[in-house]
Amino acid sequence: MYKRQARLAALTTLTLFLTFDLIVFGAFTRLSDSGLGCPDWPGCYGHASPFGAARDIHAAQTAMPGGPVTFDKAWIEMIHRYLAMTVGVLIVIMTAATWLQRRRLPVSPWWPTATLVWVIVQGLFGKYTVTLKLYPAIVTLHLLGGLLLLALLAAQHEAWRARPMVLSPVLRRAAMATMGLLVLQVALGGWVSTNYAVLACGGFPQCNGQWWPDMDFGHGFTLLRELGLAADGSGLPFEALVAVHMVHRLGAVVLTVALLWLAAALWRTGDPLQRRFGIGLTALLLAQLASGLSNVVLGWPLAAALGHSAGAAALVLLLTLLLARSAPRRRLSTVARRRGVATA
Repeated sequence: MYKRQARLAALTTLTLFLTFDLIVFGAFTRLSDSGLGCPDWPGCYGHASPFGAARDIHAAQTAMPGGPVTFDKAWIEMIHRYLAMTVGVLIVIMTAATWLQRRRLPVSPWWPTATLVWVIVQGLFGKYTVTLKLYPAIVTLHLLGGLLLLALLAAQHEAWRARPMVLSPVLRRAAMATMGLLVLQVALGGWVSTNYAVLACGGFPQCNGQWWPDMDFGHGFTLLRELGLAADGSGLPFEALVAVHMVHRLGAVVLTVALLWLAAALWRTGDPLQRRFGIGLTALLLAQLASGLSNVVLGWPLAAALGHSAGAAALVLLLTLLLARSAPRRRLSTVARRRGVATA
């Protein structure tokens, strides 16, 4: 039975690792403008791979040489889908195996069940990202959904390991508040990216030579609109993109203060494990600040943009691990204690 538990724990870890990879590759798909490389779903022009769709891709590329459909972009998009399907299959296996062994495991089967439900929802977001032609609100929700999937798997990963960490109520509340700020900031970052507002502000720390440039918050934060258009179908004003960018910058200031406070508080506890969490948060924050600044001053290079997306996912992962590991022991091991399964 121990071997079965070890296999399921390893499966959870593998799925967590691949989900992080999926999020990063999804960012690469978006940043390389490959989101419509195959403009239908789930296949590519009705085929399982770009090989079968070669004639259609060639026709689309010939008709619009600078358009969204090329062989390279089609492969990037389909590799992203293959990776997503792999994660989905692993979660199905994990859910079925956990239910079959539910009386002998320290992890409730409802964890992988909730994860399975969410991966289905996430798949629908992926579908509508394509069929609705990169509708900004859907693309942003797809990004947030991927991070929620990552968090669900991270919580299960910690439940399997059963290595609780005592965190003071003040620090735990601070970590939860910081997670809330991080999710909000990631949503703002997704809104910047999906609206292509990264370069709306030139220069740093000023924006286009001004501390407070002209901004159109109404148009910028109208959620139900198509890419590049206002709600009435007219062109989106440039000032709207500036507003989106500036709100993300201001959010970064608030989140930076919160993360530094939390990291310092974790360091002051003197606990080696909590100090490692504090060091990790500080290192990821510095990397995020560097990649975010590089996006602005270097003209949004792909490496910096990809690193910024990966760093955001890593921060979500690390904070989730901190919260899961410091959760009251009774919450993580209720099922185990009820069934007489050792979790130490």
